[in-house]
Amino acid sequence: MPRTRVKVCCIASIDEAQMAVRHGVDAVGLVGAMPSGPGPIPDKKIKEIATQIPPAVSCFLLTSETSSSGIAEHLLRTGVGTVQLVQHLSLAETMALDRVLLSTRRGQVIHMEGPEALELIPKYEPHVHAFLLDSGKPSAETPVLGGTGETHDWDLSRAFVEKSQRPVFLAGGLNAENVGDAIAKVKPFGVDVCTGVRTNGHLDVRKLEAFMHAVRTADRHR
Repeated sequence: MPRTRVKVCCIASIDEAQMAVRHGVDAVGLVGAMPSGPGPIPDKKIKEIATQIPPAVSCFLLTSETSSSGIAEHLLRTGVGTVQLVQHLSLAETMALDRVLLSTRRGQVIHMEGPEALELIPKYEPHVHAFLLDSGKPSAETPVLGGTGETHDWDLSRAFVEKSQRPVFLAGGLNAENVGDAIAKVKPFGVDVCTGVRTNGHLDVRKLEAFMHAVRTADRHR
């Protein structure tokens, strides 16, 4: 079986980015302005960090923009090569992105609020390169778009992975204690972690090491 990719999100500084890279992560996530949740940093800081990420490590911009022009402008301001769309886009804006982001990799976040999440696969699959399954509540009065520290229904996530033709990252409440079970049950392409490797809001080297060890141990038993 291929190894599980690891993405560490909510990177807040060059030091955190370098720590993540040293520990062998495959990708880092840089969070733009959000209506709620942990991790947002100014676009200037995102650009500063992105320039320090080595080519072998993917750099994701998390954007809450929902228009093709707003998404494209956010990418230009930050200089990031992959965009993670944390909100749902209209079909018109999704198709417009096909025209304006010809060389930009796209990941669509799906918040696993119920079985209806599976119905979103055919809507987005032709237009994105990967999915990321999270535990947010975009329909809440103040939308929650990630960083909840809460798990969701992994049986539903497994069904999503089995139905999708695109790579799927699993997020939502993962940590060193449960990521092995998550990998065994869901069999995702990759896992995404934010709060599970942080202490008092800062990336914790011991938690990161434990998380990476747990992922690699799980891979050996796949």
